[in-house]
Amino acid sequence: MEPISFSAKTLDDAITKACIELGVTSEAIDYTVVDAGSKGLLGIGARPCVISVRLKGEEPEAEVRPSKASTPAAAPAPVAPTAPAALKAQVTDLSHSQDPREQAMEFLSSIFEGMSMNVDIDAQLSDNGSELSIVLSGDDMGVLIGKRGQTLDAIQYLTGQVVNKHSESYIRVKIDTENYRERRKETLETLAKNIAHKVKRTRRPVALEPMNPYERRIIHSVLQSDKDVFTRSEGEEPYRHVVVCLQKRKKN
Repeated sequence: MEPISFSAKTLDDAITKACIELGVTSEAIDYTVVDAGSKGLLGIGARPCVISVRLKGEEPEAEVRPSKASTPAAAPAPVAPTAPAALKAQVTDLSHSQDPREQAMEFLSSIFEGMSMNVDIDAQLSDNGSELSIVLSGDDMGVLIGKRGQTLDAIQYLTGQVVNKHSESYIRVKIDTENYRERRKETLETLAKNIAHKVKRTRRPVALEPMNPYERRIIHSVLQSDKDVFTRSEGEEPYRHVVVCLQKRKKN
């Protein structure tokens, strides 16, 4: 692969950023410091650290692209993170069909029609009726995913509200498109391992970005077996986040 440049405030942050974008651990990359950066004087003239990164063992012509799991921050998102409030009216305007699949598909169709999007909806109810799995497909699904999956999460939340409004027992609703959930899970697992490595190296705790409960559980689960670090959640929703800390060893 051709070398890829990454920049961040510090060298450690640049390495971590590179590993996350490439979906690998730090042991799988070779890097060269292009610019060590500078803190400047009282913040004036500060420069980020820039590194050039290449995967170990890759042929030069092999092209490596960042994981599609990280949707660009600039991607348009017609449904904002506060979508439950914006679309709440639509939840009450649906028919009272007792079939969860029909309820979900009718609700989703109304959303996509309002967004002028042509989306295919495949909904499957589990044998025991406790889980409804929905897969969306069509053009420009990145719009439905949104930044870090926030739009997809909002649509999933609202669909769950619709399905469970008249249900006697709780039905778990899962909505996915382009295998985003699995790709996001793999990205978070790689992130957790790289952050743990950074914590061991710097011996300082690292706070991750705010995540929903499902994504926080992934981080906790991945690092549960690592005896050198421990994790905890801090803050209030929707800003609750995971902090990875160094495990203190008891002295003999």
